[in-house]
Amino acid sequence: MAHPLMPKATAVWLVENTALTFDQIAEFCGMHALEVQAIADDEVAIGMQGLDPIVAGELTAEEIERCAADPNARLEPAAPRIPTPVTRQKGARYTPVSKRQDRPDAIAWLLKNYPELSDPQIYKLIGTTKPTINAVRDRTHWNATNIKPQNPVSLGLCGEVDLEKAVDVARAPARCTPANEPKKKIKEA
Repeated sequence: MAHPLMPKATAVWLVENTALTFDQIAEFCGMHALEVQAIADDEVAIGMQGLDPIVAGELTAEEIERCAADPNARLEPAAPRIPTPVTRQKGARYTPVSKRQDRPDAIAWLLKNYPELSDPQIYKLIGTTKPTINAVRDRTHWNATNIKPQNPVSLGLCGEVDLEKAVDVARAPARCTPANEPKKKIKEA
């Protein structure tokens, strides 16, 4: 369960303004019940301004009323009012220095296992350059003797979702060409 952004301030407000039990407040705020009791006894958080969880969008007034009526009920956080941003990895834009020596291994693996991937797809996935891809392909790379093909996902150079998407895009034209369509049998009458 996600806890409030400012748990102590939220606990202060809930202690001062609701009839919730210490256990209910402690579980919602991610604190121990004794900490909440110390807040109620003015031993902790003296003079701290309480944060209204209703205004902050963390709880609803109905939820507080429901839990105040039933001491065994647990507070459920309110649904977020603003949509949460979706983190989307577009591939490796910056590769840490410690992983740069792994790029040729990843390129070799992609060339071996997915020859249908184009060069632009490979250098977007791995974060490399076209001359490096050509050097690995032609075995003219300065370290060609030590290149061992390794999965770029396990090396941390790209995400598995990104790799699958690039492979699907690369294989899409091959699926819909007339040469791959099954031939229809013509019945002779």
